[in-house]
Amino acid sequence: MKIRVIYFLAAGLAATVSARSATSAPLGKTAPASGRVFKAGAATSNITPPLGTPTVGGWAPVVSTRVHDDLHVRCLALDDGTTQLVFAIVDSVGVPRDVFDAAKLLVQQETGLSPDHLLMSATHTHSAPSARGANALVFGAPFDDYQKFLVRRIADGVRRALSNLEPARIGWGSGRVPQHLFNRRSLLKEGKTATNPFGGEDRVVTNQANHPERLSAAGPTNPEVSFISVQATNGRPIAVLANYWLHYVGGLSGAQISADYFAMFCDRIQQLLGANVQSPPFVGILANGPCADVNNIGGGTPGVKYAPGERMRAVADDVAHEVARVQRTLRFHDWVELQASAAELELKMRRPTPELVRRAEQVLARPASASPIHAHEVIYAGRTLDAKNWPDTTRIRLQSFRIGDLGIAAVPFETFTETGLEIKSKSPFKETFTIELANGSYGYLPTPEQHALGGYETWLGTSRVETDASRKIVAKLLEQLQSMRP
Repeated sequence: MKIRVIYFLAAGLAATVSARSATSAPLGKTAPASGRVFKAGAATSNITPPLGTPTVGGWAPVVSTRVHDDLHVRCLALDDGTTQLVFAIVDSVGVPRDVFDAAKLLVQQETGLSPDHLLMSATHTHSAPSARGANALVFGAPFDDYQKFLVRRIADGVRRALSNLEPARIGWGSGRVPQHLFNRRSLLKEGKTATNPFGGEDRVVTNQANHPERLSAAGPTNPEVSFISVQATNGRPIAVLANYWLHYVGGLSGAQISADYFAMFCDRIQQLLGANVQSPPFVGILANGPCADVNNIGGGTPGVKYAPGERMRAVADDVAHEVARVQRTLRFHDWVELQASAAELELKMRRPTPELVRRAEQVLARPASASPIHAHEVIYAGRTLDAKNWPDTTRIRLQSFRIGDLGIAAVPFETFTETGLEIKSKSPFKETFTIELANGSYGYLPTPEQHALGGYETWLGTSRVETDASRKIVAKLLEQLQSMRP
C-alpha cells in the first residue's frame, strides 16, 4: 500500500539541496573559537503521518485510527570549537540505511557537516509507520512518500539543533533500573526442543517465560541506564540523551500512533528537571541500546495488571526518576574533546538452501485449510522466497563517538545484550554505551552461540547476515574506540 503524505514537499528531494558555500569551514569542523568554548544545541522535528497510515511492529500492518502522541526526530548537537557531533533519534521501528544516508547527504549539502559526524538511529517503537517501504525484505525499491518526508524532516531536525548551539556544559553518568528487564529468550531443558517455521527444532523459545520445559534465560540483561546531560552556562537544561537496553514498551489499545515509552520518558525527564517552559525548548531523548533479547514482559509481578498505556508509563517514570537522581550528582565539564570514527564493513547475506526454497514453495501452494506446523509457517515461507533474491553481500556503516572519556558505539542491528556488554567490557574508555539500530536497520544480530540455539531472533528473515557477523562488528567497533582513546 502506497502512503500518500499530503504535507511532503512537492519538489524532488535531490533538487531541493543547494551546494555549500566555498567559504565555509571544512567538513565536520567549525571555525576555531577564541579559547575553548563548548557548545550544545537541541531540537525536535515532527514526523507524525496522517491518520489511516498503517503502523508496523506486529506480524501485519494495522491501519491507524488515532494519534496517542506525536512521533519525532529528537536531535542533540555538540561542538568543542573544532569538531561537531550530532545525534538524531527517530521514532520508528527501524530506518534503513538508504533513508539515513539521504538525510545525511541533505545535512552535508546544507551545513557542511560530514556524515561521519552524524549518528542517526531508530527507537524501535512498535506503533509507527514503516520507514522501510512496503516490504522490508525487498531491497532497492524507490522511496515511498513517507520515506521522502522522513528524509527531509530528519535533516530539518539536525539543522535546527545546529542553529540552537550555545555555550554549554556537559556531564554524563549512569544509574540502575533492573526491575523492568527480562531476557525474553528461554532455554529449554536438555533434550527438549520446539518446532520452528522451517520444520527444524530449536533449543530456545521467545516470549514464553512460562513454557513448561523452560530451564533458564538464554542470556543476560543490562540494568544500567546511561545518559548525557547538557546545560547552558547559567544552568538551564538543554537536553538529556539517555540509553536504556529494553526492546520497547507499548500496550496501547486500538490502532494508535505512538512513540511508545520512549516519548513518555522524554516528557517525564523534562518535568523532573523543571524544564517545561523555556526557550529554546528542552529536548529529552531516549536512544535504544542492545536489547534484541530483552523485554518488559518476561517476568512481571503476580497480581499486577496494567491498563492500556499504564505499563509504558510506569517504565518511563522509573527510568526518568533514576536519570534525574543521578543527574543531581553529576560533575559538569566546561569543555571536553569530541571525536568521531566511522568505517564500512562488508558482511555475507544469509541465503536459503534449495531444500528450504522448495519447502517454502510447497507451504505457499497448500490450501488455506491446511494445518501449519507453526503459527508463522506461511509468513516465513514468504520471507524465505524473498531471501532467495538477496544479494550475496551487504555493506554496513559502523560508527563510534568520543565525548571526553566517554565512548559511544553505534550498531545498525537489533543487537543482543551480550554483544553490548562485550563492547563495554573491552572498550578503552572509562564509560561506554552502545546505540542499536543506528545508521541502518538490518534485522537481528545474534551471536554465533545464540544462532546455534535457534529461536525467533535467529530465523532466516528475522536475521539476514552471516552467523559470525557479531564478532566482526565487535572487532571493528573496538578498533574504532581504541583509535580515539584519550
